[in-house]
Amino acid sequence: MRLTDLLLLYTLLLHCNLVTGLHPSNLVDNQCAFQFEPSSDRDNTLKKMGLLSEKEYEAAPPDLKLEQVHVYVRHGERTPVGIRMAESPANIPAFWNLCKTARRFKAAVMGENNTTEEVKIVRLSERGDGYAQEGECLPGELTDVGRKSTLRVGQELRKLYVEKLGLLPDVLDSHETAYFRSTNMPRTIESLQQVLHGLYPESKIQQGFAPRIRTRHPNTESLIGNTIGCGRLAELALAFNLAAAKDNNPNLQQFDSKLSKYIGGNPIRIDGKPRLSGILDTVRAADAHGFHIPPEFKDPNIVAAMETAVCDEWFRGYKDGEFRRLAMGRLLAEMSGGMSGIVNRTDAPKIRVLACHDTTLAGLCQTLDVFNNRWPDFTASVTFELFSESTTQPAPSTFSLGVFSRKAVAKHFVRMRYQNRSLALPACAAPGDHLSGSPEFCTLAAFQEHVRKLTPDDWEKECIPKKGR
Repeated sequence: MRLTDLLLLYTLLLHCNLVTGLHPSNLVDNQCAFQFEPSSDRDNTLKKMGLLSEKEYEAAPPDLKLEQVHVYVRHGERTPVGIRMAESPANIPAFWNLCKTARRFKAAVMGENNTTEEVKIVRLSERGDGYAQEGECLPGELTDVGRKSTLRVGQELRKLYVEKLGLLPDVLDSHETAYFRSTNMPRTIESLQQVLHGLYPESKIQQGFAPRIRTRHPNTESLIGNTIGCGRLAELALAFNLAAAKDNNPNLQQFDSKLSKYIGGNPIRIDGKPRLSGILDTVRAADAHGFHIPPEFKDPNIVAAMETAVCDEWFRGYKDGEFRRLAMGRLLAEMSGGMSGIVNRTDAPKIRVLACHDTTLAGLCQTLDVFNNRWPDFTASVTFELFSESTTQPAPSTFSLGVFSRKAVAKHFVRMRYQNRSLALPACAAPGDHLSGSPEFCTLAAFQEHVRKLTPDDWEKECIPKKGR
C-alpha cells in the first residue's frame, strides 16, 4: 500500500474515532457487560447544552434588514462511536437502548409495474451472538435524546426566522425558499430531518410538496475537512496530529494516577490506547444521556486539560494557511456565493441549513480566528446572517431642477453567531470593514475578500500529496 493511501486510511479512521487501540477480543468480552437506560432526567442535559434560543437572540440595528441566513448545526446526542470504558470501575454501558424512534418506520419499496409502495418495518440491531432487542443503538447512532434536541433547534429557528423576524414564509411551498444539506452519515441526515420537522412541521408544508435533503459524494464533501478527497490535507492532518501528541502528552502524565484505572491501566495520551479523543467522546456522550461517569471526569482541571489537548490535536492545523484553504475554503466559498445570489437578486434561498459535525463548527471558528478552544456541544450551531442597509446617494452626472437626483444604494453586512453569541471577526476589525459602532457586523465586501484569500484556486490540484508530486 502506498504511503498516501496509508495517510488517507489513518486520517479517516481518526476522524471517525475508530483508531482506539482496542483488539476485537476486547469488544467481544465487553459486549454483554452493561446495558441499561440512564437514571437521571434527560431534559436536564438539554437545558445545559446551551441550545440556540430565540429569546437570547441579539437584535440587529433597526436600519438593517435581514436577507439570508446560513445555519450549520452539529448533529444531536449520539452513542459513542466505539465501545470504551465498559469494564469496572468505569462501567459505562457498552450497549444503549435509546434508539426506539429510528427502529419503526415505513420503507418505500417497489411493487408490481414499478409502483411505489410502503411497508411497515421494525429494524433490530443484532449482536454477534444473535441477541437483538428493539431500540438498541449502534455505535455513533443518533439517539432519541438527540432527536428531541435537534427538533428543538428547528423549533427555535421557526420562532426566530418565521415568527419573529419574518425572513421565512409561514408555509413552505418552494425549493427556492430553503436549502437543506447534510454529510452522508445517518446521524447528520436524521438530525437534519428533525431540524426540518421543527422548522416546518407537517402542518406547515404545503400539501403535495416534499422538501429536499441533499448529500454529496465523499470525495467532494465540503462540510468537513475532507482528508478522503484531499491527499495533501491528509498529509498535513497527520503531521499536526503527531506534533500535538508530542507537545501535549508530557502534560497529560500527571493524570495517569487518577485516570489510568478506567482504561485498563494504560496511560492517558493523545495517541494512547484508547486515544484521548475516544475517551472524551465516550465520557461526553454518556454524560449527555444522564449515565453515571467516573467523578474524575467531572473535575474541571482534568476536563480542561483533556479538552485543550484534544482540541489542539484536531484543530491546530486550522491555524495554518494551507490547511485552512484545503479544509474550509470551499465551504466558505459556497456560503459567499449564496450571499452573492441574494445581492444580485438571483434565485438564492433565504435559509440554508446544513447538518454537520463538531469538526465543522470548530473548523469554521478556527479558520476565522474566533475559536474558543472548547469542544462544540451536541446540537451546537454556527450561523451567518446577511443584512442589507439602504442608503441614498447622489446619482452620478445627473441634474434635475437644480437638485441632484438620488438613488437607493444597498450596503450589505455579515454577522457570525456561535449559539447565541455574536462574534466580531478579526478579518473585519479595520475601520470601514464593519458597521460603525458594531464590530460584529462585517461588511460583505471585507468578508468576501477574506473568504477569497481562503479559497483554493484549484482544490483538486492543491490536494495532490507532496510525496506524490
